[in-house]
Amino acid sequence: MTDESTFSWGHAALRVDFLIDAQRRARIVGLGPDSPVVASEGLPLVEVLVAGHGRWAATERAIGTVFGERLAYQGHEESRDGGWLCLRVDLVDQDTGLIAQVHLRTPDGVGAVQSWVRLANQGEQSLVVESVTSMVLGGIADGGVVGLDVWHADNEWLAEGRWQRRALREVLVDMNFGRHRQQARSSFSRTSQGTWSTGRHLPTGALTARESGRTLMWQVENPGGWRWEVGEYSGIAYLALLGPTDRDHQWRQSLHPGGELTTVPAAIAIGASPDGGDGFAEAAAAMTAYRRALRRPHQDHTALPVIFNDFMNTLMGDPTTERLLPLIDAAAEAGAEYFVIDAGWYAGEEGWWDTVGAWEESATRFPGGLIEVVERIRARGMVPGLWLEPEVVGVRSPLAEALPEAAFFRRDDERVVDNGRYHLDLRHPAVVAHLDGVVDRLVADYGVGYLKLDYNVNPGPGTDLYGGSPGAGLLGHQRALLDWLDGVLDRHPGLTLENCASGGMRSDYAMLSRLQLQSTSDQQEHYRYPAIAAAAPAAIAPEQAASWAYPQPEFGVEENAFVLCNALLGRVHLSGHLDRMTPEQRALVFDAIAVYKRIRTDIPASSPFWPLGLPGWTDPWIALGLRGAATTYVTVWRRPGEESAAEQTLLIPHLRGRDVEVRVLFPQDTKSSIGWSPAAGELTVQLPVLGTACLIAMG
Repeated sequence: MTDESTFSWGHAALRVDFLIDAQRRARIVGLGPDSPVVASEGLPLVEVLVAGHGRWAATERAIGTVFGERLAYQGHEESRDGGWLCLRVDLVDQDTGLIAQVHLRTPDGVGAVQSWVRLANQGEQSLVVESVTSMVLGGIADGGVVGLDVWHADNEWLAEGRWQRRALREVLVDMNFGRHRQQARSSFSRTSQGTWSTGRHLPTGALTARESGRTLMWQVENPGGWRWEVGEYSGIAYLALLGPTDRDHQWRQSLHPGGELTTVPAAIAIGASPDGGDGFAEAAAAMTAYRRALRRPHQDHTALPVIFNDFMNTLMGDPTTERLLPLIDAAAEAGAEYFVIDAGWYAGEEGWWDTVGAWEESATRFPGGLIEVVERIRARGMVPGLWLEPEVVGVRSPLAEALPEAAFFRRDDERVVDNGRYHLDLRHPAVVAHLDGVVDRLVADYGVGYLKLDYNVNPGPGTDLYGGSPGAGLLGHQRALLDWLDGVLDRHPGLTLENCASGGMRSDYAMLSRLQLQSTSDQQEHYRYPAIAAAAPAAIAPEQAASWAYPQPEFGVEENAFVLCNALLGRVHLSGHLDRMTPEQRALVFDAIAVYKRIRTDIPASSPFWPLGLPGWTDPWIALGLRGAATTYVTVWRRPGEESAAEQTLLIPHLRGRDVEVRVLFPQDTKSSIGWSPAAGELTVQLPVLGTACLIAMG
């Protein structure tokens, strides 16, 4: 090949344009449903950092690798897999025999694309790979560096999903690299740390062109190590998405002759701005549709049953038959359809944290047996559920000695210990057999239909037991974990699995493509929760985002209504001492659950938007909307604290020009008042009392 050539792939909602230059290097030069987001000056289709070869220049970035420039285009092949359109692009480095297959796929009609890379060593010498990108977009021209804003979200225990929007030029300082005849060496990046994929940041971000509003949103799909970075290349922005790396996660992978490896997947969604907004909500809508296409089919995604869980602000890991029976009756009367017994059911009254692992019922907590409690749950028309933390064994558990040494994470010939627990390695058959036995027994003996799978440890970079790097060991375990979850659901297709990791510390779409729900937080302060609940649909499909609603007998009417509103546009994790409430208080809970059951059929087909923008952690007013085919729902919170205006105007651009009916669904007896301006597309909400909230329907 002596001249440049091009080809395109995709469908009406997503088209990718490729350039093959005179040196046979492949680049993405167009991405979008119409005009390209990417300029002609692109970066290599894949960047591979190999020990002994390195980069062209000293840099901390994932781009600029020697192999990235040397991998030459060999051909491509299109195919179809059900509702997905697929593409494979073949590249090779003639000097070493390293081949790279770049895989892309996109769901029909969805403006999003997933990408991953398979490397194989067909040469005669071993190679050590230190990083490899899952997707690279070079030369993002829509607004350039100075015209782009970057969105990123900090995450931590009790304070998940704290989004920020910043000018890209603010984080990528202008240093006139042209005068220095050099490229930039740094980037704006976010990475994970250890085994909590979302313990510090979300693997999700976005770029918005300030002038056009068009937005690129992305996510990296791995329950452990990941990195995304945005940087400047030849005066234009680029984006690189990748899994674990040597510098960030102690990940290195040896590729011996005949060996191969596959990267973790990553995805990009595109949002235009037809209503004059910033396009973020449109990109979130495309990503939400992609997430729905990605995940394993399950009845829970459309049924959205109401779940009562005894933990949060209620039993707090201290269940007994005496405490549970009145809660079960009260939850059933409130309309709960699942009842989950959370932590503590397997242990004595004291000191159970570091003894877990066998997952057998406590005789002292349940004198008549756990089956007595489970039978009461079923007798009240609910499905029983249990809490489980499968990947750990307490240091004082008999399992710590019964399982072989190779069943545990190890580094430098020592077992890894974190928070009083050893970490199991699901690559070992004894671990899989043990956990399969636990799940199968709980389903058979108790008729469990729901398991809350928690994960309260972060044991660092991984395990080097089999002679590889800790990060490679961790990735191997995590892929075995995903396989194990698939196996559980293959055997028990009606079982519902919740993803929890001290709340939202592992809320990535490797896990959520398998598990049905995601716990959004462990936050116990209900006035703080709206910032978490409202932000959650930017990273989690609404029907998978489970937020706590824990009304209490000591709360007043407005306060309990506020608490219940926290969960009504996602999944309801109901808790609280319902058994101690007055009839009037219970009636408020009953009303909230009844409203939820009326609207929940709309949630799985709705797209999130934010009429007041994504929430700040201390914002006095917060709003979350769900846009459905016929009805738009909006929850509005006015939080307590410093006095704020009693009236707020919300922009609903997709309803501009439409004379729609606007009504408050919950609470029914509310002091709020609302008004709709069709010409401006504005919803005016008055909440005269601090610490109040309401759910509004428009349509």
